[in-house]
This record gives sequence, structure tokens and C-alpha cells, in this order.
Amino acid sequence: MARLARLMRAKERCMDMAERLSEKFEIRPWQEGDDLALLEIWSSARNEVEERQRGLFGPDTDAPFSRTLVVTVSDVPVAAGTVVVSLLHPTRLWSYIEVAADHRRQGIGTALLDALREIAAAHGQTTALRVKLAPFSDGEEFAQAAGMKLVQRSRMVRVEPGAIPPVSLREDADGNETQAIEDLATGSVELTAALWEFYRRAHEWDVPAEVGLGTVNRYFLSDEVRAFGAVVLRDHIREAAAEGKKGPIVAFAVSYHPFETDPEAALVDEKTATELLLGYDFDNEGAVEAIMQVLSLLSAKYPVLVEVDDAMEALVQVTDVLLRAGTASVEGDPTYIYVTE
Repeated sequence: MARLARLMRAKERCMDMAERLSEKFEIRPWQEGDDLALLEIWSSARNEVEERQRGLFGPDTDAPFSRTLVVTVSDVPVAAGTVVVSLLHPTRLWSYIEVAADHRRQGIGTALLDALREIAAAHGQTTALRVKLAPFSDGEEFAQAAGMKLVQRSRMVRVEPGAIPPVSLREDADGNETQAIEDLATGSVELTAALWEFYRRAHEWDVPAEVGLGTVNRYFLSDEVRAFGAVVLRDHIREAAAEGKKGPIVAFAVSYHPFETDPEAALVDEKTATELLLGYDFDNEGAVEAIMQVLSLLSAKYPVLVEVDDAMEALVQVTDVLLRAGTASVEGDPTYIYVTE
């Protein structure tokens, strides 16, 4: 009964918000056909970030929780907003709002934001939000006006072949290598654990959930996400070998097939960059060198594409040098992440 009462109050508040906007505006749940109707009003996405965010709109679901609201004028959809729960980051909901250009600055975005938070609260969800935006966009302007805070920037950096000269593996005083680079299966528990530790450290600004390694593998290393190969850099291999072990992983790279439905379309030429997830041990004092060792190997003959978040400080150091040298470039728009508390 208490939950029903909360839902009724949320519905009433949504109606009140719509009334405050204007008599011609209505806020309602998502309906079949809204995607096409909104596309006619919005036209094509202005950037890659906006295109991906539009994919969040859709019918209500409870597992995982998601709700989309649409604003109509004379029964024609002109705006939409959504909140979606994240399995990996449960402390905030993913959110996105888009309003047709000729209906902006009329309070529609604010009304949608308030209504979505009311609905989330009524369903026992957090009302803290996060959103991905392109820099200098109308969405960023709205996020700032709504009091959201910029917490992260992410870039896709293309590294050209030969951008980093080969970086030798370390040796001891007798000339014996103390490091090793090896291929590792994407199903490796050791690789999965290393990747998850890297991910957790890179996302301390939005603390990840406690999930099992099986879930981590499915999200980052499975056939489902097109992962097809991995290499790791091990350190202190001689000491580890003396104990019948392998050295700890201090850096790794996972490669991914492009997302193409047509197998023939997935065939790429030598100018097409291979997408990599490049990670490292945050506590390793030689992290910059370790990254260069792995990256120099993988980009020796062919270009690679690496996602670089500002929180990945050692990786930022390496790629920023390459960007200044002109041997790397940023592909597409950077992604900014704004959050509410």
C-alpha cells in the first residue's frame, strides 16, 4: 500500500509539472512509435555521444529498472527523458534528456528531470543521476544550469603505427629479463581480476558495485562484447618462477572486433584501428613505462584506438605526449560525465 501511495503521488506530481509548463504540454510514459516521431522532430544526432544516449529511450522495464517520459504538444512528441539503473554503478542512475530545438528554455527539461526523479524515488531507486554529454553542447549547458558537476572526461585516442619506438623489457644485472609479455585467453580468471581492479581504481569517482568475476568477464571479455584477444605484461618473473608462480600483471590490453552485423563488413584494412582496452596496475611506480611497453608492441605495424579517461593518469601521460607529437589523434567528440549528488 505504501508503494502504491508513492506511485500515485509521483503520478500526481508529474501531472502538476505538466500543468505548470503550459496547457499545451503533456508529460506521459513512452509509447510505441515515439522513437520515430521524435526522430522527425529532432533530426539526426549532432554527435556520437548524443546518438548513443538516444539509445536509452524505450519502454519501461523493471529488471533492470528504466523509465522514459515523453513531453507532447498537441499530441506530438517534442522531448523525452529517461533514467536507467546501472548494474556496475548502482549509486547513480544513468539519465538523458533531449528537447526539440524550438521548445528549449521553456522549462521542459527541468520538468522532465524533476518528474524522472520523482518516479525513481517512488520505485525505491536512488535519485542521484549521471549523464554523458558532448562538450559545449546544449545538454552540457542544461546540466550546468541544473547544478550537475563535471567529474570525468573520456576520449578515444588513435595511436598511429610506430608512434612509440620499441621499449625493451627490463633485465637484471646479469642480463636476464625480469619481465615477460604473453598472450592470455580472455576467459582467464587472472586477467579478469586484473581488469576489474583497474576498472575499480579508474572509477573511484563513481564507486562500482561488488560483482562477481563472471559478471566482469561478461561485460568486458566475452564474445558478447566482441573481445577476441589479450596480452599481458608480467613483472618480477624470475622471483615468481622460483616460487613456481608467474609474475604479477602490471599492464594488459584487450582487443575487440568492430560491432558489425555483416561478417564481411567486419573485415578491416590496415588503416582501420583496432580498439583496445588498455589497463595497468595503479600501484606500480613504473606504470607509464609498462603502458609504453605494451602499446609500442601493439601499435608497431597497425593503428590502435584506446579509450582514455582522465582518471587513468598514467595512460593520460602517455597519450598526451603522443597527441602533442602528432603521432596520435582524438577520434570523435570527447565524452563528459556530469553527476548529481
